[in-house]
Amino acid sequence: MFFRQFLNDETACASYLLGCKSHAKFAVVDPHVDLVDEYVAAAAAQGIPIVALLETHVQADHVSGLPALVERTGATAYLPENAGVEFFHETLSDGDVLTLGNTEIEAVATPGHAAAHHAYLVTDHSRGEEPWFVLSGDALLVGDAGRPDLHAHGEQSVEQMARTLYRSLSERLLPLPDDLLLYPAHYSGSVCGRGLSANPASTIGFERRHNKALQFDSEDAFVAALLRDTPEPPHQQAEIVAANRAGRTLAASP
Repeated sequence: MFFRQFLNDETACASYLLGCKSHAKFAVVDPHVDLVDEYVAAAAAQGIPIVALLETHVQADHVSGLPALVERTGATAYLPENAGVEFFHETLSDGDVLTLGNTEIEAVATPGHAAAHHAYLVTDHSRGEEPWFVLSGDALLVGDAGRPDLHAHGEQSVEQMARTLYRSLSERLLPLPDDLLLYPAHYSGSVCGRGLSANPASTIGFERRHNKALQFDSEDAFVAALLRDTPEPPHQQAEIVAANRAGRTLAASP
């Protein structure tokens, strides 16, 4: 399996190019609009086409590179069920598996940061039958959990989102094996969490033991801590979300 992490330090966003070289199928997860050329160049250097584009959720802090990559590569866009976007895409439900040759990407519903949010559990069958790593989006970060307020609206209050996130972490991500590698969508410098590590990778076991957001003995304590000292929202949050839902650039969005 080919795997590369791309970091955009301006927005502290992490994105990923991965897939099966022997079957010539690559995917990009959480593409950033500023890195589109880099994904295309990296795939071209391997002689492998990008055939799939996945979002863990509709981003609120930066414009997605997904529409530009669809135009450049003809790849299929995949988003979580009920993501609420206005452009053509394939829907992934909890437990759905996208197969790229020997590489399998399983959608794991992990709502809480956003109502429609997936982590992606990745297995390389050329090496083993158990998952190798998880792309956790904004649910579980290195050193923190995702903030619950950016996508809260209507019946989904910030507190309700925080409680949903607690269950996503405790029931879906933390039961995963200790040695499973963890690759989030953000690192230190992002407003999507607090106290994030500058190291953009970890393991499930290390985070279970050392992530301060995971050291509470109850859901109520977790929620109270998560709702304290929330950072300022991202600049142009509403405009960015509208652009990402419409599949447009920020300038072209209404």
